Amino acid sequence: MILLWLIVLLLVGGVAAWALGSRPVACRVACLVALGFELVLLAQLWLGAAAGGGAGLRAPPLPSAASAAALSWIAEGIWPWIPSFGITIHLAADGMSLLLLTLTAFLGVVAVAASWSEISERAGFFHFCLMWTLAGVAGVFLAIDLFLFYFFWELMLLPMTLLIGIWGHERRIFAAIKFFLFTQASGLLMLLAILGLAIAARGADGAWSFDYVDLLAAPHDPAIATWLMLGFFVAFAVKLPAVPLHTWLPEAHTQAPTAGSILLAGLLLKTGGYGLIRFAVPLFPEASAAFAPVAVTLGALGVLYGGWVAFGQTDFKRLVAYTSVSHLGFVLIGVYAWSGAALHGAVLQMICHGLSTGALFLLAGLLQERTHTRDLDRFGGLQAVAPRMAALGIFFAMASLGLPGLGNFVAEFLILAGAFPSHPWAVVAATVGLVLATAYSLRLVQRTFHGPNTRQWRLPDLTAREVVVLGAMAAALLVLGVYPQPVLEAAAWTVEALPAVGSLGGGR
Repeated sequence: MILLWLIVLLLVGGVAAWALGSRPVACRVACLVALGFELVLLAQLWLGAAAGGGAGLRAPPLPSAASAAALSWIAEGIWPWIPSFGITIHLAADGMSLLLLTLTAFLGVVAVAASWSEISERAGFFHFCLMWTLAGVAGVFLAIDLFLFYFFWELMLLPMTLLIGIWGHERRIFAAIKFFLFTQASGLLMLLAILGLAIAARGADGAWSFDYVDLLAAPHDPAIATWLMLGFFVAFAVKLPAVPLHTWLPEAHTQAPTAGSILLAGLLLKTGGYGLIRFAVPLFPEASAAFAPVAVTLGALGVLYGGWVAFGQTDFKRLVAYTSVSHLGFVLIGVYAWSGAALHGAVLQMICHGLSTGALFLLAGLLQERTHTRDLDRFGGLQAVAPRMAALGIFFAMASLGLPGLGNFVAEFLILAGAFPSHPWAVVAATVGLVLATAYSLRLVQRTFHGPNTRQWRLPDLTAREVVVLGAMAAALLVLGVYPQPVLEAAAWTVEALPAVGSLGGGR
C-alpha cells in the first residue's frame, strides 16, 4: 500500500489545500504536511531497498530479459481495476523510480515555497492544481500497467494547463493552449500505440493485457513494432522536449508562474526521459536500434540548437527554457546510446537538471517579483545590492554549464563517455554544445549580477526561507558532483535490469 499512498497523499493534500483556500497560509501548510509524509514514506522505501539490496542498491543478477522487470522491483502492488480487459492498478518502483519520486517530493516543497508570497489570488485552487500535477507525475513514475500509465500521463496535463493559464504572465492563455495541444496530441498518439501493442500481444485465447511485464515478453511483428515505437517516441520526445517538437516549451516556461516553471523543468520534462528508458526502448529493442541514429542526431541537434538560441535571449526565463532543450538533448543521446555508462548518465542528468534549472527558474521568479521584469537588458550590478542572490545565481549558472565538481558535470561526462564508442560524431557535436553552455551561462551572470547598476536597483536580498530552499538545492548538486555513487547505484538497479543493454550502443 505504500506506493498507493505516495499518490493518494498528494491528491488528498490538494483537496485539503482547496478546502482551506480562504486561508492561504493554511493551504500552503497542508501541502507541506502532505509532502512531508511523502518524504517519510520515500525514506522508508530507501531504507528497505538498502537493506534488501546488500551492497548499495545494485540489483541482483537476472536470468533473462523477459523476467528482468518482474525481478527487480524494490516495491510492488497490484489491484484489479477492469479485469475484462486485463487492466490493473499495477504500481512498482525500482531505483530510477525512487530517484525521480524523491525529486518530485523535494521539488514539490520548493514549488510551494516559491509561491508563498507570489500567489495571493485563488491560493487554494492554485495549490490544488500544484498537488494534483505532482500526483500525476508520481503516478507516471509508478505505473506499470500501460493503461494506468496513460491515465496518470493525462492527469498531470490539465492542472498544469490551469497553472499556466490562470496564474501565468502576459501571454499565459496562448502558452497554456499551446502546451495543452502539443501534449494532448502526442498523448493521443501514445494511446493509439498502447492499444495497438495490446492488440498485437493478445494470445490465442484472446486475453487482454496492458501490463508492462507481459508486453515486454510478447513477440511483435517488426513492421508493426516500428510504428508502435514511433507512437511512444513522439509522445515522450514532445514532453522531453526534443527538437523539433520543443516549440511549446519556451512559451510555457516563460509565461508560467514560478512554481509552474519549477514543475515543468524539474519534473514534467523528466517524464519524457523516464518513458523512453522504461517503455519506448525496452518494448521495441529492434525498432529502437534501427531508429537510434535518428534519435541520437536529434539529441545532438537539441544540444547545439538549445545552446545557440539560449545565448541570444534577453528574457531571463526564456533563456533558461532553451537551456533545457540543450541539457535534455544529452538525455536523448544517452538513452539511444544504450550503454551502461550513458544510461547512468542520463538518469543522473535528469536529477541534476531538475535541481539546477529548477533553481534558476526560482531565481528568475524572485527577480521578477522584486523588479517586475525579466529583461536582462534592465538588470546589471545586482551583486552589490543582493549579494546572497548573486552568489547562488552564479553557483547555479556554473552548474548549468557543467562545472567540474557539480552533478551536471558527472552526468554529462558519463553520457559522452558512454556514447562515444557507438556515436563519436554526436559526442563531438555535444561537446561543442558545452562551449555554448559556457557562453550563455556567463552571459546570464554578467548581464544580471555584474557590471554597473545603471538602473539604480534597490531590492531586498534573499530571505531566510529563500536561502534555505536554494541552499538545499545547491548542496544536493555539490554532493552529486563530489560523491554521485549512491545515485549511480540506485540507477544501476534499473539499468542492470533493462532488456538488451548494449544492443543499441554496441557495448556496456
